[in-house]
Amino acid sequence: MLKKQAAIGFIFITLLIDVIGWGLIIPVMPQLISGLKHIPVNQASREGGWLLFVYALMQFVCAPILGNLSDQYGRRPVLLFSLFGFGVDYIFMGFAPTFGWLFLGRSISGITGASWTTATAYIADISDEKTRAKNFGLIGAAFGLGFIIGPAIGGLLSGWGVRAPFYAAAILSLINWLYGYFVLPESLSIEHRRPFSWKRANPLGSLMHLKKYPALGGLILALALVYLGSHAVQSNWSYFTMYRFKWTAKTVGISLAVVGVLVGSVQAGLIRVITPRIGNIKSIYLGLLLYAAGMFLFAFANQSWMMFVFLIPYCLGGISGPAMQAIMSGNVPPNAQGELQGALTSVMSLTAIAGPLLMTNLFAYFTSVQAPLLFPGAPFLLGGLLMLSSSFVAYYSLKQN
Repeated sequence: MLKKQAAIGFIFITLLIDVIGWGLIIPVMPQLISGLKHIPVNQASREGGWLLFVYALMQFVCAPILGNLSDQYGRRPVLLFSLFGFGVDYIFMGFAPTFGWLFLGRSISGITGASWTTATAYIADISDEKTRAKNFGLIGAAFGLGFIIGPAIGGLLSGWGVRAPFYAAAILSLINWLYGYFVLPESLSIEHRRPFSWKRANPLGSLMHLKKYPALGGLILALALVYLGSHAVQSNWSYFTMYRFKWTAKTVGISLAVVGVLVGSVQAGLIRVITPRIGNIKSIYLGLLLYAAGMFLFAFANQSWMMFVFLIPYCLGGISGPAMQAIMSGNVPPNAQGELQGALTSVMSLTAIAGPLLMTNLFAYFTSVQAPLLFPGAPFLLGGLLMLSSSFVAYYSLKQN
């Protein structure tokens, strides 16, 4: 029992440090790229999009492979490999003399970045029916807490130089790796292991399972549009605010910490109050309209303080995602829930490949001399339109069913 508790504690710390490390570097990434490429921050967004693209692509291809390797060789070696990879990535980026080194670092991180997948499997291994929900709840808690701490500290560390957050992230990751090497036990017993299979490691394989549920096609498309539209914020926030309002890395870090607090409040508290009262369907419509409203407000904001205020409706839109997933889950038999969630993860991964390139290139174009008009808010406008489109698709799909 004590071993299980210690393992759960380590997994929580592992995920927390992962997110803190990720959050540490977000506020300073625009300045680092801008300095290495000798270009203004708005044009650096295009290069930043390529870094996000290569990370998402490598993770999409390699996560199923590492997941299958963990089924054959155990969770511990794969998890330690992932943690070490993150540390190497941050070292590469911290000492990068050219942009190519950043690209290489992000590639390594994407290849080894299966810590969340493997950690989830680890939790499943050591949980029973009574503790599974509580233990899986730690994943969401780690993400929320990490995204509050990481950007805030990253913004503060930027006062010591644009590379300081990378050094801090590397130290955190490698300490976590060492801790795991000496403390983390294996969770998957020999008798429960299975040989590696390339068929199961096919990243497109889980998407094929969606054919079994044609009635869910509309809602899956709606969710994909939400994921795609959200990259107007996720991939572009730092570049937009630094260009439009001359924010420093510290201000960007504080704003992202605010996002973490708001998202955590919605996910942990507000959903439990609103959704039972108005139901899943109305939660979907309300959430998507709030998402769209937040995006449109970001697009036309002309004062720095507005970005903080407009985060409120945008983050409140977070009530739509869980409601959408709840309806989809309710239309799938119990023995196919894992299959559905795997397919939805693949959908999210594909949008994480396409979304950054779309949104950062749009921002770079509409802040360049080639653009017909100067409009830095173009990605947010597109994001809002995608959210509105999602609401129409969801309405049509739910009406049909």
